[in-house]
Amino acid sequence: MGEYTAGRPNETNFVEFILMGFPGSVYLQVSMFSLFLIMYILTVFGNASIVILLITNRRLHTPMYFFLCNLSFLEVWYTTASIPKILAIFLGKSRSISFTACVLQLYFVYSLGTTEQFLLSVMAYDRYLAICHPLHYNTIMDISLSGKMAFGSWLCAFFVVSIPAVMISRLSFCESNVINNFYCSIDSWIVLSCTDTYAIETACFVIAIFVSIGSCMITFLSYIFIIITILRIPSTKGRQKAFSTCSSHLAILLLWYGSAIFLFVKPSKQTSLEMTKIVNVLNTIVTPLLNPFIYTLRNKEVKDAFRHSLQWRCHKIHMV
Repeated sequence: MGEYTAGRPNETNFVEFILMGFPGSVYLQVSMFSLFLIMYILTVFGNASIVILLITNRRLHTPMYFFLCNLSFLEVWYTTASIPKILAIFLGKSRSISFTACVLQLYFVYSLGTTEQFLLSVMAYDRYLAICHPLHYNTIMDISLSGKMAFGSWLCAFFVVSIPAVMISRLSFCESNVINNFYCSIDSWIVLSCTDTYAIETACFVIAIFVSIGSCMITFLSYIFIIITILRIPSTKGRQKAFSTCSSHLAILLLWYGSAIFLFVKPSKQTSLEMTKIVNVLNTIVTPLLNPFIYTLRNKEVKDAFRHSLQWRCHKIHMV
């Protein structure tokens, strides 16, 4: 049991919490540590490489790639907000986390996750304009508007999540300080609290409806119009190529929004925490790993830029 200070009768203000993680044998812990470490390295390396490439290659300085750069930059920090602590838990080094660190982790994980949902809807709208209204695209979606939309996504997300984060930080806890998760989640804090959590649960539910359902509707409506436009393409080869790209985008969107809605759009804290942990793995680890491959590395312009960059570096090395 972690350190605590006494509050009102039957209430405890813990100084630190214990993250349970995934219970199991030493072999299972080591195996999961290796898997998560490999996925984390690939996620950071893949997304960081895309950010550097998109910044340094002037041919990719367009609104679409600007949004992709924001998404890749976000994924690096989204995974970093939780994975290093998860790896420490698997090694059995440090399951404890201070109250302040727990609140900060919760705030950044949820803020970055919310930012991603806003960015995905903005990116879907950008593709809708480019495919459904190509003649007006350049006059509507210039670099100035794309910058404002990206900045608005970050600002709104961090502001919206500050509301439940402040409410969560004021909870009091009873008896146990063990969080049945591998990071500090809102559900876990609510389950541990011995004070009335109705206001927090309602606020989280309303915010999740606005964020997850709202951005999900914008995203999928945009893709519905995109698909309708693609069906009008006279060339069979052109339709197949467009559908190949859209299907991969929709697959990752279904994975992301499905897990996000399950995690956040819940009216009660009674949902199984074990199931929540499994879905959290998809949300915080798998999706950030897949995003650079789905959205960027399958793109011909990006692949050409990577090829030219590698050729230039090989030429420089040869000259030396």
